[in-house]
Amino acid sequence: MSATLTVSSDEADIRLDRWFRRHFPGLPQSMIQRLCRTGQVRVDGRRAEASTRLATGQAVRVPPLPAPDLTPRPIPEVAPEIAKELQGRVLYLDDQIIALNKPYGLPVQGGPGIAKHLDAWLDALRFGWERPRLVHRLDRDTSGVLLLARTPGTAAKLAALFRGRDIHKTYWAVVARRPIPPEGRIDLPLKRVTGGRGERTAPAERDDPDAAKAITDYRTLDHAGKLAWLELQPLTGRTHQLRVHCVAIGAPILGDLKYAEPDQNGAFAATVVGLSDALHLHARALTLPHPAGGTLSVEADLPPHMKETFRTLGFSAPPPGAPERRK
Repeated sequence: MSATLTVSSDEADIRLDRWFRRHFPGLPQSMIQRLCRTGQVRVDGRRAEASTRLATGQAVRVPPLPAPDLTPRPIPEVAPEIAKELQGRVLYLDDQIIALNKPYGLPVQGGPGIAKHLDAWLDALRFGWERPRLVHRLDRDTSGVLLLARTPGTAAKLAALFRGRDIHKTYWAVVARRPIPPEGRIDLPLKRVTGGRGERTAPAERDDPDAAKAITDYRTLDHAGKLAWLELQPLTGRTHQLRVHCVAIGAPILGDLKYAEPDQNGAFAATVVGLSDALHLHARALTLPHPAGGTLSVEADLPPHMKETFRTLGFSAPPPGAPERRK
């Protein structure tokens, strides 16, 4: 027998297939897509695709479904030392959002050859609620502020904010040359390419059909010899945008072995005696509209290798401010 369910306010902007998985956890994605494709699922009386985003108050017709598997799924165990480490990295926590200071070297998600990653350990951050959800990504070797959503509805809202570029992001980087001019805007389209060094992001001509708009504002905060401390504010969110844009202005990020050429301004940190050869890129701060209203600002402290580089070069970084939610 079919049923009609109403979309709650917490489920606004969630995809229809994800709404189904929330209400019917045992339902395979293939069946959800088939039910939508054959018109058995209706939203406000109309056919809808699995990717349709829902709005508060909409009526979803649920056709007869196979009996669900009601066997409780055990919560995966996270090693106590890992759980303690992750919980100690929480910068901000409320009923909807967790902000985490992601460490250098930790992948956000798994992949070929990657067994240890944040997504596998998110059950350590339940804090009595359901498993939090990733809403954006940081590269493995980029540290700093990472947001998690505590409910599906919040996840959809935060994902929409990132898609709409409504979140203000600030990164810190140490680069292998003082850029000239010391501050400005990098407006350079980018595209993904595949070559001898694997899949990479590369500059693109503006009329290239594969080009994606990419804009970064930068400002020099301090310098020591040929090295400089930059504040980077991406206005778009392309893969490896900051790394490629810094190379484009002749100031590659220290330790960026993937994008900097070996002879480009001594970009390899190994040529700078006493400095770490790890990537020196840190997501310092995020400011965003909070899903429940107001504005949330969160800052993250530098990772150990960047702190050591700052001490060596004499850069004086202010400590991160306390998280602030303004109404």
